[in-house]
Amino acid sequence: MAERTVRRQARGLKRMAEILDAAQLVIAEVGYPEMTTNQVAARAGLSPGSLYQFFRNKEEILDALVSRYTVERQEFWDATLAAVSTETPLETLVGGLVDESVAFKGRSPAYWSLLYGNATGDRLAAASQALHDAVARQVAALLRRRSPGLPEERAQLIGTMAVAMVKAVMPLVSAASPERAEELVAELKRALTRYLA
Repeated sequence: MAERTVRRQARGLKRMAEILDAAQLVIAEVGYPEMTTNQVAARAGLSPGSLYQFFRNKEEILDALVSRYTVERQEFWDATLAAVSTETPLETLVGGLVDESVAFKGRSPAYWSLLYGNATGDRLAAASQALHDAVARQVAALLRRRSPGLPEERAQLIGTMAVAMVKAVMPLVSAASPERAEELVAELKRALTRYLA
């Protein structure tokens, strides 16, 4: 009996992951505001009724995606933080973070769509702010690890500004030719390095 319950729970977790995978694809194609649960169900190969057994509405899907991204990215941030010390050159730190941001944008376009959110004050804006704040906290932790005397409040402000700079440049990188994108990424690294210095 216990084994059957464990299998059922494992199937449920697998199905939830499939729904979130489908939602990511739909968001990458049409954006969160235009996403519907019917589109997600179809992409996941489910009936809408089956989807509703796991998520009652698109807002619950959004909440689950934000949670998933936060957990998944924690591994990257933990590894990066562990590698940073007072000896880490700023250029190396900035270069690695920008390169990973560009690569992650290519792997997870829905994340970036959610990160940008919108300004209407709705749930998407709140989710966007939560993602932004999580990244800013991680950047602040890296900065304090590299410079232990940096006050926490100042590190948080700098982290917030650094994330905003990356968010502002990413759409330009995405729309540019490969050569131009490379120039923009190099310029972003220079700007961040000078700002953080």
